[in-house]
Amino acid sequence: MFIYLMRHGETDWNKRTCFQGQTDVPLNDYGRKLAEITSEALKEVAFEAVFCSPLIRAVETAQIMLRDRPLTLIKDERLKEISFGVKEGSNIEEMRNNPQEPFYYLLREPGNYVPPEGAESLPQLYSRSASFMQERILPLEKEYETILIVAHGAMNRSIVNPIAGIPMSDFWNIKMPNCTVSLLSLQNGRFDVVEKAKIYY
Repeated sequence: MFIYLMRHGETDWNKRTCFQGQTDVPLNDYGRKLAEITSEALKEVAFEAVFCSPLIRAVETAQIMLRDRPLTLIKDERLKEISFGVKEGSNIEEMRNNPQEPFYYLLREPGNYVPPEGAESLPQLYSRSASFMQERILPLEKEYETILIVAHGAMNRSIVNPIAGIPMSDFWNIKMPNCTVSLLSLQNGRFDVVEKAKIYY
């Protein structure tokens, strides 16, 4: 089975380099355009099931990807982006350059990151993405050949990194701009990475 793992299109918060987390920010026009281009590039792929985060930016992207395929989006709470708690909306570059901020460590030394109030740790993120993959995707191996998952930057890394053998300390190792698609395979109960974060635009 092949799994196309896609990050959502651009939002205004992406454009302003703000932490979005679980704040429900819609796509902007450019984000919709990126999703349309990616959808056109993958129009011949016969997706048989589509899973997505319930956050609107992922839902909109998945709907564009569906095109005229007669499929129902399957939304799963476990595919939401990592929560940044009280810091959602903060500027990423400001956090990256301030050692007094907890997100300085998330961005520069992920292995030493301690989340602020209301935020998730990386182990918590890994736990829920693993739960989703084991409970929702693994059982589909004998049922489907090709599925699509639309989620978020940190969420998608928490799926790809363990499969690729990338340690948590190198969490940001794979660059995943908006609408990038990673291709995974599932065979005999084993996930593998076929291609990391391909860009179609």
